[in-house]
Amino acid sequence: MTEHVYLEEDEVVRRGVEALVRELGPVEAMRFLSLRRTRIFDSVTHHRQWQESLDKDRFFNEVFDKRLSSSR
Repeated sequence: MTEHVYLEEDEVVRRGVEALVRELGPVEAMRFLSLRRTRIFDSVTHHRQWQESLDKDRFFNEVFDKRLSSSR
């Protein structure tokens, strides 16, 4: 197993911005960095609402019954 060394935070930011500018161009990179993040929170809220209405036993039965039947 190889050892993984994490980059310093400022190096990660520098490389990330360079990659964005290289792939998207400077205008679209800045546009991406300026995007509102509310969509992320909206998806979390949506997921929590889905979980509240979820029948756990039924969900697990559907997921694991399909897995078991497909592995046979």
